[in-house]
Amino acid sequence: MIAELGHYALMLALGLSLIQSVMPIIGTRNNDVVLMSMAVPTALAQFAFVAMAFLALATCYVTSDFSVLNVYENSNSTMPLLYRFTSVWGNHEGSMMLWVSILTLFGALVAALGTNLPAKLKANALAVQAWIAAAFELFILITSNPFVRIANAPFQGRDLNPVLQDPGLAFHPPMLYLGYVGFSIVFSFAIAALLEGRIDAAWARFTRPWVLGAWMCLTLGIAGGSYWAYYELGWGGFWFWDPVENASLMPWLAGTALLHSAVVMEKRGALKVWTILLAIIAFSLSLIGTFLVRSGVLTSVHAFANDPRRGIFILAILICFIGGALALYAWRAPLLKQGGLFAPISREGALVFNNLFLTSACATVFVGTLYPLALEALTGDKISVGPPFFNLTFGPLFLPLLIAMPFGPLLGWKRGDLLAAAQRLLAATILAALAIAASFALQRNGPVLAPFGVGVAVFIMAGALVDLAERTMFLRIPPAAMLRRAIGLPRSAWGGAFAHFGIGVTLMGIVAVTAWGSERIAALKPGDNIDIAHFRLTFDGTFARPGPNYSDLVGHFTVRRTGGELLGAMEPSRRTFPARNMATTEAALMSRRLNQIYLSLGDPNPDGSVPVRLYFKPQVLMIWLGAVIMFIGGALSLSDRRLRVGAPRPAKVAALRVAAE
Repeated sequence: MIAELGHYALMLALGLSLIQSVMPIIGTRNNDVVLMSMAVPTALAQFAFVAMAFLALATCYVTSDFSVLNVYENSNSTMPLLYRFTSVWGNHEGSMMLWVSILTLFGALVAALGTNLPAKLKANALAVQAWIAAAFELFILITSNPFVRIANAPFQGRDLNPVLQDPGLAFHPPMLYLGYVGFSIVFSFAIAALLEGRIDAAWARFTRPWVLGAWMCLTLGIAGGSYWAYYELGWGGFWFWDPVENASLMPWLAGTALLHSAVVMEKRGALKVWTILLAIIAFSLSLIGTFLVRSGVLTSVHAFANDPRRGIFILAILICFIGGALALYAWRAPLLKQGGLFAPISREGALVFNNLFLTSACATVFVGTLYPLALEALTGDKISVGPPFFNLTFGPLFLPLLIAMPFGPLLGWKRGDLLAAAQRLLAATILAALAIAASFALQRNGPVLAPFGVGVAVFIMAGALVDLAERTMFLRIPPAAMLRRAIGLPRSAWGGAFAHFGIGVTLMGIVAVTAWGSERIAALKPGDNIDIAHFRLTFDGTFARPGPNYSDLVGHFTVRRTGGELLGAMEPSRRTFPARNMATTEAALMSRRLNQIYLSLGDPNPDGSVPVRLYFKPQVLMIWLGAVIMFIGGALSLSDRRLRVGAPRPAKVAALRVAAE
């Protein structure tokens, strides 16, 4: 009964989305306030029914209702409750339910919170959001129904993919989807503005919080997925340039460009046409990522390889929304009024420079990801585009952007002084030079250019601090006055500095772990030692450890410094899941400040030895610490009252003018 309730709720949501997608548009065309006002209650009701459907599916999983085919194929009654719940989105059908739930959630939030939005813009945006929701609800009902019953219900389920039975799955996909789908509402605002034919600084003010929220969630989602792959897959890497990883990176790059472009549009009324295009591109790349994961064209640890019918359906959605949006843009954009002018050396110019390199880097990743697929589809030839290509193309494009990053906030609007900005960054430059010299002095191996990467990271972090120091007049006025300036500083200024500082922290971690990390592979017997960096690990033997739906073969290792100081123990394991007859590697991690010792275990050899893979990862935790700092920076900016309040209503503006007269 619960599954049927969820199925009917989803069908009702589809009906509401069709109403929401048509009536408000008719209302805006005819200036009918009643029809336009229908967008709000239908958006709220649609979310309520989709949420009901999602909760029904989650209930089937939590209660282990194996009469539901989707539950039978992806769950098991012996799994811990957390994994029975996260199994909801650990498969294609359930993850699409999560996608649509978040999609309608954003529509409901705009309906409930967008009280300052102009009536036509709000109605059109909610209608466009309903178009997207209707397409994916129809996709679920026709090709991916998660509520299908089995005639003779089995006693036990087939279990969730063992790789996905991890706490990271509770965090990574929902946060990633909040970022992916978050760009849908920005896309809807862009199409609404094109339909109305009016785009101004107020539009940028309305959309910036949504861009920022999606960017924050996508940042944390990508970082969470990176850390999950790092410790769960046993490969010891944080990024593999996997096509599905690239599918999440591309919207992040476009969203970062959009975030900066929207600032220029809001502050100076410039880059209007470009900002609208970026809003379309950001969500279009999210849709392309959905196609890559669910069409079956990719074989990846992240992908849901399904029958081609689903891929064709999603491809039709891509053609409809991306093609239609770009066609509308080509028709309406030339009619839009352009913004103000600015000098090349200015804050606007720096943000344009930012956009140029971000979009070029995004295009590089796009070509490297899709070219092999296009070539295979056209000629049948298979080629592989891997890390060497991306490292040689993406890195040189991103490096100038990183170096220029500290300059932007120190330049004035409309016209800036590059020499004055460089003088303010003198302290940051000195710190970067000292970091380069120290790295050269301390390094014993690794790439010769690695110290320069450290210098760039220090320059970015110090540049963010210089920006705050300039704004608060650090050491130039009395401490009390300085504190008042710091407290009165807009939160968006603090947020921008935090985000830039976080990028420097992440870059420092990437440089350190790729340049100076070390690896050992060996087959050990009980009593054998293995050394890495300044540590010695002693293999004490293996033992069996039962789990709720698996069995572990655990290796016990004693960790000491090479001088003999005892640090603790590490227990990597090989985990076997009988229901799926699969085994996974459960790596053991030992953190020492920001460094990590990483140890994974292989299957025992006939001679009684056990293969191990041992890594020393210097400063590796800085990679994900930087992402957390970026998220905090975004949260600070989002809490800025100027973004939360939005642009004033026209009626209020008129009232203020009358009062002033």
